[in-house]
Amino acid sequence: MKKIIIISFLFLATFTYAQEFQGKAYYQTKRNFEFKKAKQDSTKEKKNSMVDKGMRDAIREMIRKQSEKTYILTFNKNESIYKEEKELNKPNPGQGGLMIEISDGNSELYKNTKAKIYIESKEDFGKEFLITGAIESINWQMTKETKMIGKYLCIKATSIKMVDDYEGSFTMGEEPKKKQQQKELKTVAWYTPEIPVALGPEMYGGLPGLILELHEGKMHYVCNKIVMNPKEKIKIAAPKKGKKINQKEYDVLMKKKHKEMMENFKNSRKKGDVGGSVIFIGG
Repeated sequence: MKKIIIISFLFLATFTYAQEFQGKAYYQTKRNFEFKKAKQDSTKEKKNSMVDKGMRDAIREMIRKQSEKTYILTFNKNESIYKEEKELNKPNPGQGGLMIEISDGNSELYKNTKAKIYIESKEDFGKEFLITGAIESINWQMTKETKMIGKYLCIKATSIKMVDDYEGSFTMGEEPKKKQQQKELKTVAWYTPEIPVALGPEMYGGLPGLILELHEGKMHYVCNKIVMNPKEKIKIAAPKKGKKINQKEYDVLMKKKHKEMMENFKNSRKKGDVGGSVIFIGG
């Protein structure tokens, strides 16, 4: 009888832990970037769009502030929501005749690691989209290298994937030009088995522990705060607002919209309706 009671108690404790296990991880983002001016068609055009050192420094500072954001990953054993923590005093990315296009829009990313699906709600060009897809496996290379992040012991893992190569990640006056070949993009992740969820920032995850630090090319994510098992139960629900679309359809649509925006901007400049430059920032 005692054995039955003990087994029942252990089962109840395990079930309760699985039900109550939840938390929040706060990530600070930062982006490194290069500054490259587009080729000019004429001497006059070059003179009109010349950016001196003072302007370049101002642009760098503006982009630095725009890329430094805080994201919150709310999670339980199988589900998570990843979204930006809004700041009231965030600077306007379009100032002084400049239009800065940063790929990170307003979004809410839901993931279910058990069902291996994701649903992302995004607002782009004044429309809301609901992007659905399957979570793809990442080919992680495990290492034995460790370090402490806060009070958590973390282990290093790396991944390499091939991505399209571009002329430059920072171009003024035109879209980034894609080269014919591809290049390697290395990602370094530091995860902690002490928080046993296969999650991390953005679409990253699949490791035997929560990713607390991640470096993907020029993008950096660092977790600076974790709240585990708060008193108030966290509700995680997939977003429902927006036009349903798959990832491939969304990517094609965004490419078309960016091209239209550039054409409209160039036509307006030729007519003298607007001045300044468009800046695109890649990953």
